[in-house]
Amino acid sequence: MQRQTTIAKANEIQRKWYVIDAEGKPLGRLASQVAQVLIGKNKPTWTPNVDCGDYVIVINCEKVSLSGNKLETKKYYNVSGYDGGLRTRTAKVMVEKYPEEMFKRCVHGMVPKGRLGRQIEKKLFVYSGSDHKHEAQKPEVLELKY
Repeated sequence: MQRQTTIAKANEIQRKWYVIDAEGKPLGRLASQVAQVLIGKNKPTWTPNVDCGDYVIVINCEKVSLSGNKLETKKYYNVSGYDGGLRTRTAKVMVEKYPEEMFKRCVHGMVPKGRLGRQIEKKLFVYSGSDHKHEAQKPEVLELKY
């Protein structure tokens, strides 16, 4: 008897909505598990060339924790393309002023690059407070293990 490998088709995928509270959780560990859910690796029907993942809402991202001395030493870079257009920000500045962008950048590094990765990243919604505008989707609370 020969076994068949399940190949997911884009129109047959059932997507769920999850909400995750980031308060007090380590940034990298949280981001890697969020990326797993976004990609769909937590499902048995995961297929590498199809977006199998679910929608993820992350709240309280400004209360995420960084271990060690990362608040002062970790740097985030932006380049405008002009001479002298390098802008450097520390993690402390990013947490205070741009917590959503910091979390999205962290998850961006963990999803596939290219067309599929951009499609996957559109299912991530990050908010700095405890409120979000996706109550109509009835998201389930997802407790992540560390």
